[in-house]
Amino acid sequence: MSTAHTTIDFGRNGKQTGYVDFPHSPHDDAWGATRVPLAVIQNGNGPTAILLGGNHGDEYEGPITLGELIRDLDPSEVNGRIIFLPALNTPAVLAGKRTSPVDGLNLNRTFPGDAHGTITQQISAYVSNVIMPLGDAYVDLHSGGSSLNILPSAIIEPSSDPDLHRRNIAAVRAFGAPLTVVIDNLGEPRTSTASAVRAGLVTVGTEMAGGGTVSLDALDICRKGVRNVLAHLGILQGPKTPAETPPKEDTILRIPGHDGYVLASRDGVFEPFHALGAQVEAGQEAGRIHNLGDPTCEPVILRYASHGIVYGRRNPGRVVVGNCCVTVAAPYDGVLN
Repeated sequence: MSTAHTTIDFGRNGKQTGYVDFPHSPHDDAWGATRVPLAVIQNGNGPTAILLGGNHGDEYEGPITLGELIRDLDPSEVNGRIIFLPALNTPAVLAGKRTSPVDGLNLNRTFPGDAHGTITQQISAYVSNVIMPLGDAYVDLHSGGSSLNILPSAIIEPSSDPDLHRRNIAAVRAFGAPLTVVIDNLGEPRTSTASAVRAGLVTVGTEMAGGGTVSLDALDICRKGVRNVLAHLGILQGPKTPAETPPKEDTILRIPGHDGYVLASRDGVFEPFHALGAQVEAGQEAGRIHNLGDPTCEPVILRYASHGIVYGRRNPGRVVVGNCCVTVAAPYDGVLN
């Protein structure tokens, strides 16, 4: 049983704002708590959407968008219920870090969590065990964070259930991002969207630029996209993308497994050869890694293992072995509906 506590009543109409408190007893606070912001807006008989931001603390467009919605939405505009967790990994959000400064964990690799584990594991357990069972749809807003700059896109988390897969595609396309990309994180089961799909929720992810900054273009896409999805679900009034309209095959991409990632083979400084969005081919030079401490040392060339477009690119120049330098997205050849 979770020791988390909130004063929010998930069954009450109106707008409620508050926190989920996770007991936390570090050296300098014997009886304290880690407080995670939580809000609920409920009215009418429509479905429940769960909206998350701040899964990683250095990804800013999601928390900004959800904070605005919490402040601006009136319950009379809502038909159903919206549950907001705008700064899910609060310790990481306050520190501007991908991982939690409390326990060093990446929240998005801890699902379904552990109610008696570390703070990060307790947060993911609360989402898995308390929040997800309340929902019909799940939106987790990400960007590239400090280490990647990614073309703004809405993300399809694959599902083995054909009907859920179809509904996921419809909801992701309703978001209205410039790109739609299938990402399964190499089959990683511990992400929040993978857990949401296992729970049977219509699931939407995003990647909204990154580079450790706030992108005005990506923020605009995110603001409109969240409202588009809520309209698609019937929770808000607004334009809808008809689910019965088949997506065009050339508008959906996917990261083609391991071949979609160009990883650093040595320490040094990475020089990319292509801009985001560039068309590339397997075997083509992707960039090179320089040893700046030894000018006699020839740079190491990295090559693409897949054709497609340059979808994501490392933001800091300095890399160590295994860092992701470039990500490629190729046309998706799976079932679309």
